[in-house]
Amino acid sequence: MTVMAERASSRLSVDMFERIAEFAEREDETVSFEFINGRIGLRKVTNGNHGAIIMWLLRQCMQARPELDLSPVQGLKVESYRKGRARPDAVLAPVAHFAGQGDWADTNGVLMAVEVTSFDSDTHNRDRVEKPQAYAEAGIPVYLLIDRDRRSVLVHSDPDPEVGYRNVQKRQLGKRVVLPEPVGIELDTEELKQYVD
Repeated sequence: MTVMAERASSRLSVDMFERIAEFAEREDETVSFEFINGRIGLRKVTNGNHGAIIMWLLRQCMQARPELDLSPVQGLKVESYRKGRARPDAVLAPVAHFAGQGDWADTNGVLMAVEVTSFDSDTHNRDRVEKPQAYAEAGIPVYLLIDRDRRSVLVHSDPDPEVGYRNVQKRQLGKRVVLPEPVGIELDTEELKQYVD
């Protein structure tokens, strides 16, 4: 992002961001923006392995908890006072929870946000630093990060708006991972090893 764009985004209102994001996505479906920490971020188009991981997780969630939906398209109002806008790779919530909520839904009732790392220069800051803090501030009980770079799965739980998630468990791909309540699902991540680029 250029210095000029950074200055513009620091003065940008949430309403203006939403209008820009809506226009961009209408014009080019490969473009997706987020607004976290007062700055615009561009979501990179994902590859086939990234999509395969999301589909794998979707099947796991449907089998274990059929009363829940794992939505790969829902944007969320995050951060303190819901000033940020994030597009997680997937969001777990009760069936039809997002019906009628539009592009940017409130996080009340969301059980888990999911991110799968992308191979770009901003993935560390976005997925490992900014998003966990934003999701914790919004009160999302579980944040699941599937970190392809580090061949690991991180389960963040016990959110605190001031300090972020108080509990972070890390497992190498191939190990069993327990997603704590209110999610309550155990995952065998062996299959994910084949989707690491």
